[in-house]
Amino acid sequence: MNELQRLVAEAGANSLDYADPAFPDRRLVLHSARPRDWDADMPVVIVHHGVGRNGGSYRNYWLKLVDEARVLAVSVEFPEASFPEYLWYNFGNLHTKDGARNPREEWTFGIDERLFAALRSQGVTERPRYGLFGHSAGGQFVHRMLTFGYREHVAVAVSANAGTYAMPDLEIDWPWGVGAMDLDEAALRSLLEFPITVMAGTEDTDTTGKFFPKGPRSLRQGAHRYERAQNYVRMGHAAASRLGIVCAWKVIDVPGLGHDGRGMSAAAAPVIAATLHNSLHHSTD
Repeated sequence: MNELQRLVAEAGANSLDYADPAFPDRRLVLHSARPRDWDADMPVVIVHHGVGRNGGSYRNYWLKLVDEARVLAVSVEFPEASFPEYLWYNFGNLHTKDGARNPREEWTFGIDERLFAALRSQGVTERPRYGLFGHSAGGQFVHRMLTFGYREHVAVAVSANAGTYAMPDLEIDWPWGVGAMDLDEAALRSLLEFPITVMAGTEDTDTTGKFFPKGPRSLRQGAHRYERAQNYVRMGHAAASRLGIVCAWKVIDVPGLGHDGRGMSAAAAPVIAATLHNSLHHSTD
C-alpha cells in the first residue's frame, strides 16, 4: 500500500504522519474523513485548521459532512513543534522574524500543491483539481497561498473568519497588503480573476480573544473579523474596477455564527462540493 492510501484505508477517520519533500525534518499530520462510498473519482478537499493546530478536530467536523458532500476531506495539521508560531503557518514562512525574505522553495504555501500531486500519483484521487477550506488562521493561510500563485490545481477555495488579510493593494506592504513582495499589476489581475470565496460569521465580532489581531495595521482592516472579511472583498472589487476587469471574489455571510470552526465547515461543505462536482473529472494535461 502506498503511504497516502492509508488515508482511505477505512471509511471514517484515518490519520498518518507525513513529511513534505521541502521540509523532510518537519513533521506534518494528515487526518482524513473518508466517505463510506469512496472511490478514486471522488473530489478532495484540503482543510486548514486555526491557531489551535487542531487538525484532528477539523477532520472530525468534516466526518459528518463528507457522505452528503461526496468528497474526501484531508485536514493538514501543522504541529507547533514543527512549524512554530504564525510566521510558519499564517504567513507561509515568506520571511524571518527580522523581515529577511526566505526563498520561495521554503514557503509553506507550496505544501498543498505538492500533497495533491502525491495524492494523485498514489491513486487516492483521479481528479485534476481540489477544493480548499481554511478557518481562522487557516483562512489566513488559504487566501495568502492563493495570493502568491499556488492555485494551479485549485477548483474552489473558501477562506473563513480570517483575522487579517493580505489586502489586494500594491501600496500596502506585506503581510497586510501585497506590496514589497515582487508582485506586479499582472499578478494582481490574475489574483482578482481567481474565484475566492470569503465566508464570514455575522457574529464573529468579538475582539477580546487572545489571538485576535489588534495591532494598528490590523485595525485599519476593520474593527473585527466580520468587518475585515467584508472590507477584503470590497477592496478586491474596487481594485478590479480600477484595472478594468471583473473581480471573481465573493463574500458569503453565515447568519448567527461567530468564530466557530465546526459551524463554518458545515456552511462551506455544500458550497465547495457543488463546484467540485461540476468540475471536469479528468485532467487534460
